[in-house]
Amino acid sequence: MAVQKIFLNRDLGFLRIAAAVPDLRVADVDFNVAAMLGMAKEARVKGAQVLAFPEMSITGYTIADLVHQQSLLAKAEEGLLRLATSTADGGMLIVAGLPMCIDQKVFNCAAILNGGQVLAIIPKTYLPSYKEYYENRWFVSSEDACSDVVHLGDRAVAFGANILISLQGFTSAMLGIEICEDMWVPLAPHEYQALAGATVLLNISASNEVLAKAEWRRSMVSSESGRCAAACCYVSAGMGESSNDIVFGGHTLIAENGILLAESHVFKQRSGLTVSDLDIDRLIHDRLAMTSFRQSPGHIKPFRIIEAKVADVPATGLMREIDPHPFVPRDSEKRAQRCRDIFDMQVAALAKKLSGARLERIVLGVSGGLDSTLALLVAVRAMNFLNLPVKNITACTLPGFGTTRRTRDNATDLCKALGVSFERVDITRTCRAHMDDLGHDGCEDVVFENIQARYRTEYLFNRANGLKAILLGTGDLTEVALGWSTFSGDHMSHYDINVSVPKTLVRYLVRWVADEELASSPAQKILRDVLDTPISPELRRPVRGRIAQRSEDVIGPVELDDFYLYPFVRFGTRPGKILFLANEARKNRSFEGRYTLEDLNKWLAVFIRRFFANQFKRTCLPEGPKIGSVSLSPRGDWRMPSDAEPELWLEDLEKMYCKLRG
Repeated sequence: MAVQKIFLNRDLGFLRIAAAVPDLRVADVDFNVAAMLGMAKEARVKGAQVLAFPEMSITGYTIADLVHQQSLLAKAEEGLLRLATSTADGGMLIVAGLPMCIDQKVFNCAAILNGGQVLAIIPKTYLPSYKEYYENRWFVSSEDACSDVVHLGDRAVAFGANILISLQGFTSAMLGIEICEDMWVPLAPHEYQALAGATVLLNISASNEVLAKAEWRRSMVSSESGRCAAACCYVSAGMGESSNDIVFGGHTLIAENGILLAESHVFKQRSGLTVSDLDIDRLIHDRLAMTSFRQSPGHIKPFRIIEAKVADVPATGLMREIDPHPFVPRDSEKRAQRCRDIFDMQVAALAKKLSGARLERIVLGVSGGLDSTLALLVAVRAMNFLNLPVKNITACTLPGFGTTRRTRDNATDLCKALGVSFERVDITRTCRAHMDDLGHDGCEDVVFENIQARYRTEYLFNRANGLKAILLGTGDLTEVALGWSTFSGDHMSHYDINVSVPKTLVRYLVRWVADEELASSPAQKILRDVLDTPISPELRRPVRGRIAQRSEDVIGPVELDDFYLYPFVRFGTRPGKILFLANEARKNRSFEGRYTLEDLNKWLAVFIRRFFANQFKRTCLPEGPKIGSVSLSPRGDWRMPSDAEPELWLEDLEKMYCKLRG
């Protein structure tokens, strides 16, 4: 069978963009164009589809009064045409900067090159003339332009700041281009471009360096990409510019929807190329979902759309970090801060729920597993926050047919170490009586399992009623997504404190509490053993005293479940694309070689089927606090019919699996 190629833009919704800082000599057009051609060749080898050079890159930004020299202006135009014709077969859209004389005025321009032609010329709008800047001396703003075309050679080329570039065959990839100062003003050009449909915002700049400016620039580019639900590519002039009175560092930044994807090192080299793959699908998803994004001001400017064509790029070696644990920061300091923030949010939410209900007691079931352990830890902190005794927490362990000594002892010892009120009630006698009522023979089927889960919930609700307490739920976001709970059993509570915390993050939260909040306490050792315990509902009988029923044997490895869950819900990502990303993570050893392509496909299919089949449980979830950007609350982020069919998603997965398998 012939190998089916997978392309970044056509199949996956990615666009590969490059920001280039070439070596440069001030006013030496031939040298500069040659350097730019060399970087264009390098970018082409790396599969770049869009390439951006700095402001005035053909002549150098620091030419000062030389900008009015007719010989330099003519040479710059000649260099532009040479750059265009010499990159005709590159399959890229190129943005280069130069000064141009149009209608007897000099404009600071961005030239758009594609297929050997100059497609458009976009002049700068805002001209800084303060402190070290003096542009009003040399240039005219786009607002003072008279013509909307400029003649280059024998062609009429679109001219003006009201131009967007669309990419043929990739309708969601629309480019808006602005120049340096244009980014830093209120109601910046890129904001209008984004509202008009631009998903990729390019800023070619000649921003000099002063102390702390790189940090400010980084913050601005990232935040603007978030505000505009867009990708932002920023490229600034390098060390080849004149250093008479200022210095340039060649800073490049590529950000997407508030996240910095790639960045160059300032002052590290005279030239350099920064490349990243932009996920246009993610941007479109957020624009479709954000109703406020569509509430555009009535004075949105009209734009001319010019079409360009870029080469298809085979999806080999994705130039973008794939995080195998998207809910958990890799950096240890960020991870600790994330855990601290989540724990504080859970505590604040529970404290408010108690005070709002005018109750001072909590009841919860503690199994010796991760989820109930986290819920108990949050409850203890909430009592401290409210200046209430921790004895107001009644923790019940309800051993059944599948409970092992390890989990039972951990639950008991942890409750005693934390000083909460503790009760142990063996539910096997009651469950046997119920099975007798049903005429059930005690075989380990779904009835056998659910009788235990439902009786535990019934007991806990009744205990909470008797104590005038809130029954605290313990299920996590991963279990909610996959329906890994018993309907009207552990699926139900008065308040579900972990409902927005995925399983991978629950583990880190418990570890963080053990190491930071309870270090050197008797509880720390118990928490570490809880962390080492296999994930299980313990509803089937143990084998030789050990857990026989492992959740991951049924629903798949939880790290894969969370890897699938995040893009599926957060960005509406197609299953085929999720499989591709998982496979890239596998090849990059992000999953440490634990899975084959077949494993990834199998568990993603399980995820899709279970996600669709268990919406009926999510429809009647109890209240619980939203913690992160992914939530499945039926009153908040997620509403879907419980009888929707998954076939469309499974078909998409199968198509990509066949392509990847070759």
